[in-house]
Amino acid sequence: MPNRLINEKSPYLRQHAYNSVDWYPWGEEAFEKAKEEDKPIFLSIGYSTCHWCHVMEKESFEDEEIAEILNKHFVSIKVDREERPDVDSIYMNVCMMMTGRGGWPLTIFMTPDKKPFYAGTYFPKEGSYTRIGLKELLLNIAKLWKEDRTKLLERADKVLNHLKEYSETTSKDSVPPNITENLYETLKDMFDPYYGGFGRRPKFPVSHNLMFLMRYYYKTKRQNAIDMVKHTLTQMRLGGIYDHIGYGFHRYSTDERWFLPHFEKMLYDQAMLMIAYTEAFQITGENLYKETVQQIAEYLQRDMLSQEGGFYSAEDADSEGEEGKFYVWSYEEIEKIIGKEDLKLFEKVFNITPEGNYREEHTGKLTGKNILYLKKTVPELAEELGISENQLKEKINIWREKLFTKRENRVHPLKDTKILTDWNGLVIAALSKASVINPEYAQLAKKAADFVLKTMKKSDGTLLHRYKDGEAEIDGFLSDYAFLVWGLTELYQAMAEEKYLIEAINLTETMIKHFWDEKGGFFDTPDFGENLIVRPKESYDGAIPSGNSVAVYNLYRLFRMTGDFRYRDYAAKTIEAFSSKIKSIPAGYSMMILGYDFGNNKGKDIVIAGKDYKKALEKINQRFMPYSTILVKKGNILDEKIPFLKQLTVKENPAVYICEDFTCGLPITEISQLDEKLG
Repeated sequence: MPNRLINEKSPYLRQHAYNSVDWYPWGEEAFEKAKEEDKPIFLSIGYSTCHWCHVMEKESFEDEEIAEILNKHFVSIKVDREERPDVDSIYMNVCMMMTGRGGWPLTIFMTPDKKPFYAGTYFPKEGSYTRIGLKELLLNIAKLWKEDRTKLLERADKVLNHLKEYSETTSKDSVPPNITENLYETLKDMFDPYYGGFGRRPKFPVSHNLMFLMRYYYKTKRQNAIDMVKHTLTQMRLGGIYDHIGYGFHRYSTDERWFLPHFEKMLYDQAMLMIAYTEAFQITGENLYKETVQQIAEYLQRDMLSQEGGFYSAEDADSEGEEGKFYVWSYEEIEKIIGKEDLKLFEKVFNITPEGNYREEHTGKLTGKNILYLKKTVPELAEELGISENQLKEKINIWREKLFTKRENRVHPLKDTKILTDWNGLVIAALSKASVINPEYAQLAKKAADFVLKTMKKSDGTLLHRYKDGEAEIDGFLSDYAFLVWGLTELYQAMAEEKYLIEAINLTETMIKHFWDEKGGFFDTPDFGENLIVRPKESYDGAIPSGNSVAVYNLYRLFRMTGDFRYRDYAAKTIEAFSSKIKSIPAGYSMMILGYDFGNNKGKDIVIAGKDYKKALEKINQRFMPYSTILVKKGNILDEKIPFLKQLTVKENPAVYICEDFTCGLPITEISQLDEKLG
């Protein structure tokens, strides 16, 4: 018989519906049961595409012995971190405080009133010399709960006090004017000159680091800044972290050379990387970056787009119980598919071997399978192999189509088909920016935006976080507002449809009303949300930027676009609230610093007035101008939100005004003059 998780929408929770563990979803029913039966809570947090979550499920949660212990001594709760990032954030901070590290699956033991007293990540069923097993841990905690509970409760109170102190700490410092220089120097020191990226393994594609460096290059013309970006983007695109057959990026690389990935594909990575590759193409004009954007878009449209127009969340790493099985190839398979006559050339291009190049991550043993990757770009390979670039490209396309067709017949990894407002906001931003490469991408962004605004926004203007199987649920978090506003602003600048800018402004007002902390910065949860042990307020920019960082960027942009000084002040107070953290670890706040940099640099605010605005808008958008904003007046729809637009008259032929500090130059009526005037 299934447990209660069978009634949940989350694919991750439903994966555990047939475990022997008597799982509860997060909610009052579980907490009331724990109080009534005087039991501690076993909280397990993960997500549907998490490899080690699957391992722990198979080893422990499907095991009758472990299930019996859990069901007898604990109330067990399962949480999908993507549905409840607030719960995940609180207890991940607990884990970091208690153990010095974090990750998923996240394992928490806590009192019936949600106070944690023990934390960890993955536990094997049976222990070893180096780590305790889950069975032993469960029995130890059950014994302590019965025989020495005071010790556990005292520990829970101490943990909660530390957590409150961490969550409520705000500073009143200002960020030093040279913070962008500090971040540049930090990233330069962290940079891997051989394989690109920052730091050692594992390596994550942290796109906001690259976005910052591109802006730093634009401002300072330091060649090293753009060289770091180019080397990183090129090496990632060549590596095994990229799916050379079906396109799109895997979540991260377990090694330093971007070769061996964890194979899950996350929507947010596709979005952020699409932005980075688009901007790199705008700066350099390099075809590799343009092609990468086109291929990510093809993957998203083919595999991640719902019928309604929203985008699904992720694809799993595992299929048939084995990580990466869907993506790797034996030498014999490839020979059979592409033919013996092409095998040696394929071998030189994609670096396959008869014994395989894919080693099991923990044992280091060869698996007999191959991960496809390139050591050089196609033009470099063509020169080395003595054939034309076009010939080699044609060969690669033929091989890819054959392998893709064959791969489609394999058992596919699970697709997490929930639609999240915040991650869709990132995709809307990415597709809107990438419309400089293909205008059709703006139409995809528009369809996604229309779906989210119609389905995920309530009549009172607040957002919902998750849509699945025809139902939108869970009150929106800060990231939902911030990321969606980012997407809508980019969509407006790509298409000049006024409703998207109006929606961005209205959602910003709702965000301020329900999330603002009078001490500075924004809470992650709304003032009408669930009462948790603390109200989280995250600022750290990890694999994706924090809601606070994107809110800063949005607020400074909307200040420049609307002239509303409140937005500038909210942005400045947010940076002030997190200034001590920013100063101590600038590399952990690259998106926040990017927003600060936008707000503290003069840029060109471009206004196009005229009904025939499209050519001028297209010409402006082709350029990489990261400190600029664009407004289009083609009627009077925006006049109420942006009063200074009332001064401009609209004629058929457009007039372009280039403004700085709310002072505009003379109108430019010849599009051919734009390049000279924009500099």
